[in-house]
Amino acid sequence: MIDDSRFGLARSVTLAGPLRLDGGARLAPVEIAYETYGALNADRSNAILICHALTGDQHVASVHPRTGKPGWWTRMVGTGRPIDPARHFIVCANVLGSCLGSSGPASIDPKKDAPFAMRFPVITIRDMVRAQAMLLDHLGVGMLSAVVGGSMGGMQVLEWAATYPDRVRSAVAIATAARHSAQNIAFHEVGRQAIMADPKWNRGDYYADNDPPAAGLAVARMAAHITYLSEAGLTEKFGRRLQARPGKQDGAKSFGFDADFQIESYLRHQGISFVDRFDANSYLYITRAMDYFDLAEEHGGLLANAFDKATRFCLVSFDTDWLYPTAESRAIVHALNAAGAPVSFVELSSPFGHDAFLLDVPDLNRVVDGFLRAGENA
Repeated sequence: MIDDSRFGLARSVTLAGPLRLDGGARLAPVEIAYETYGALNADRSNAILICHALTGDQHVASVHPRTGKPGWWTRMVGTGRPIDPARHFIVCANVLGSCLGSSGPASIDPKKDAPFAMRFPVITIRDMVRAQAMLLDHLGVGMLSAVVGGSMGGMQVLEWAATYPDRVRSAVAIATAARHSAQNIAFHEVGRQAIMADPKWNRGDYYADNDPPAAGLAVARMAAHITYLSEAGLTEKFGRRLQARPGKQDGAKSFGFDADFQIESYLRHQGISFVDRFDANSYLYITRAMDYFDLAEEHGGLLANAFDKATRFCLVSFDTDWLYPTAESRAIVHALNAAGAPVSFVELSSPFGHDAFLLDVPDLNRVVDGFLRAGENA
C-alpha cells in the first residue's frame, strides 16, 4: 500500500496581522509553518485540522527535517488510516511560540533585528488557536470537518470549539483536560526552573552565541517525560534492571552516580535527544500557555458556557494516564451534556500512560475512524 502521507507539503506563510493576544500585546507580522496533505474537495467540506502537543510540530506524517524520524502521528494519518489524505485535506501548523518555523522567541524581532528571546509576548492556548484561524483564512478554509488533537493538542481542540464553534463540525479531544491542575503546573515549574538555573540560559539571550542551556532543557524534558509514562509501563520496560557495561559484570553497581539503572539511561537519552530539536525559550513559553489554560475561567467560571453552541464531540481518555486522568475527560463530558452538545466518550485501556495517544493503540484508531466517518456520512 502506498502511503500518500509522504507527499505532505511543508510550507510557511507570513501574515500581516496584527494578532491580538490575550496578554494585551499585538503580534505583527505572524509567521506560521505548516504542512498539508491531500486536497480540498469541490465544496471545501473535507478539511481536518490536527493540533500538536507541547513538544510536537507540524511534521505530523512526514519525515522530521532535524531528526530524520517519521512524523509523530503516522499511526493516525496516512492512506487507509482514520485521517486519510485520499479523503481529507489535512492541515497541521506549528503552534505560536514554538521553534519549527512559527513565530516564537527565536524569531527575529523586526524592531531589534535580533531574536525576540524573552521580549516575545507571553501567549495562551487561545492565542495559538487564533493564529491557526488566521492560517485557515489564508488557505481559504472556512469550515473544518473536524479538529483533532491529543494532550495540548486536545486543549486546542476544546478552544476551537469554544472560540470558533461556527467553524467546527466535529471535535476529537484525546488525553486532555479543560484546565491545568496544580500538579501539572508544579511539574512545568520544575522544568522551567531547571532551564533558568542553567548559566547558559542568560535570561533567554543565548542565540547569538549559539550555546543554548542544553543541560537545563534536558533536565526539564526528563522531568516531563516521567509524567507521560505509567508506573506499570515503567516497571514492565525497565523495572530495577541495571545497565550492562563493558568490562563490568552484568548487574554490577558502579557505586557512583553514573546511570546504573536502565531507567536512568533512558531518561538521559530522552533529555539529550530533545535539545537537538527544541528551543529552551519555546519550552518556557509553551508550558506557561498550558498552565494558563482554563476554559471555564474564560467563560464566566462555568465550563458548560464554553459549549453553548453545540459541536459534535468525541472524548477519549486512557486508564493509565495520570497526567490527564479520565476524571478530567468526564468533567468535559458533563459540561457538554449540560450544554446539550452531542458527545461520545470512551476510556481505553493501555499500559503506555499519557503517551498512549501517540503509540500503537488499535482501539484509538477504530474510535477516531468511526467517529469521523459517521460525521462525514451524516
